[in-house]
Amino acid sequence: MNAHLQPTGSAYFLTQETQQTERHTLSVLVDNEPGILARVVGLFSARGFNIESLTVSETEHDKRLSRITVVVIATPKVLVQIKTQLERLVPVHRVHDLTAEGAYLERELALIKVNGTGDHRAETLRLADAFRAQIVDATVESFVFEVTGKPSKIDSFIALMQPLGLVEVVRTGLAAINRGPEGM
Repeated sequence: MNAHLQPTGSAYFLTQETQQTERHTLSVLVDNEPGILARVVGLFSARGFNIESLTVSETEHDKRLSRITVVVIATPKVLVQIKTQLERLVPVHRVHDLTAEGAYLERELALIKVNGTGDHRAETLRLADAFRAQIVDATVESFVFEVTGKPSKIDSFIALMQPLGLVEVVRTGLAAINRGPEGM
């Protein structure tokens, strides 16, 4: 928080400037070269910024470009700092704040392993069907489900699986893209 002098009558009082934190999804187009991910992550860690989700993949093979999708929770002031610092990195071509720019789509994929025996087996399958989870592996003792959707959908499915025998969860992190005809 920043301190400011605020006039009140004939005296000045020290007030605290407070900003609410917000969740933002940033899309960063970079050259696909060794060390770029370490540089981007280093930028965040060196300044004490926390990364909630991070995904990276080559998106334009012929141009050797990758897209980094970063989800951060920060105040508006810190968010401006993050974007400014990212834009200063040499192999960064563009930085878009998808949250601020309007309508965008976001999806995540999770692999979820659940013990499935006895009465819990039928309930596990019923709930998986309701969430449109795909069975990617099944044994007489367990299932591995693939769930794709918004993070809140995946969180809900995981919460329902816990009392039924949740074993482990692997999540990809968020993938996001602007809606409409324009590209990045």
